[in-house]
Amino acid sequence: MKFASLLLLLSSIIFSCSTKKSMENKENLAIMPKDTLRIENKELEYEVIILEPGFNMWLQTTAKPRNYYDQSYLETRNRIWVTNYNIRVSDRGSYHSQLYELPIDYQRTIDYGYEVNYLLYNYLVYFQLHYKQRLGMFEPRL
Repeated sequence: MKFASLLLLLSSIIFSCSTKKSMENKENLAIMPKDTLRIENKELEYEVIILEPGFNMWLQTTAKPRNYYDQSYLETRNRIWVTNYNIRVSDRGSYHSQLYELPIDYQRTIDYGYEVNYLLYNYLVYFQLHYKQRLGMFEPRL
């Protein structure tokens, strides 16, 4: 089995996924204390945890609803933004090291499913707007 990990210290996105199984199983979505959002699917062996003050409220009140964008759109944006985010992690001298502490391991060949892509996309939109960062050639869309 291949596993991928998404780690952001400020956002603490932690992710691991089995690539041999379909991502169509139901996820368990839970809102935890202190503005923590958690998605877990024990069968597929993955978990996403986002710990970011204000993100959960922003997700509920400002982000586009699920299924507004299709998975292909989310994956395309995530690939570009994650690539640029990881470049900034590796170039600590040029970017704010507290914003870009740990790389995100987001692999093109893995189907993470809609929910993971939706949350990662929205976190990256929130990150760019909240911290006034630009991770690609296009502005994050609300």
